[in-house]
Amino acid sequence: MKLLLDFFPIILFFVAYKVWGIYVATAVAIAATIVQLGYMRIKTGKTEPMQWVSLAIIVVFGGATLLAHNENFIKWKPTVLYWVMGAVLLIGQLGFNKNFIRSLMGTQIQLPDPVWRNLNWGWTGFFAVMGALNLWVAFHFDTDTWVNFKLFGGMGLMIVFVIAQAIYLSRHVKEEDAPVQVEDAKQ
Repeated sequence: MKLLLDFFPIILFFVAYKVWGIYVATAVAIAATIVQLGYMRIKTGKTEPMQWVSLAIIVVFGGATLLAHNENFIKWKPTVLYWVMGAVLLIGQLGFNKNFIRSLMGTQIQLPDPVWRNLNWGWTGFFAVMGALNLWVAFHFDTDTWVNFKLFGGMGLMIVFVIAQAIYLSRHVKEEDAPVQVEDAKQ
């Protein structure tokens, strides 16, 4: 359910674009992000800082798209969001010696410090590449291709990256000590 909620604005943007075009889709994405944030706030009583950042970025770039009637602003939005997320991971690691990936996942799995560092660098690089790839698609192809890439290409690449990370992590996860089975004394 959370995954669907996370992709709620993107899916609505895609549908609205296919039916009404880029400007209505942009307004729908802004509204959907506001609804998403409100729903999360009501349901959990809190909102993640990245959700606020995402809202600010969609309002600024979506608003600029609508006010200037120029779709190039909304095409920059995913890149800015990817690069902000990557920058947060980079600055956390280099500036504050803080691994935010570990902060998010450290209670769920135990990994050696170098693996956490590699995971952080991997996500930082992924966000950098995704931001650049979004710009390349946005400004080398038509808007329809970019919208399709935004939903299917972006999501597909994210899934492939997460699977690759899972394979990498599976080699390093510290397993809990297995319970020792005591043989029956009658044997």
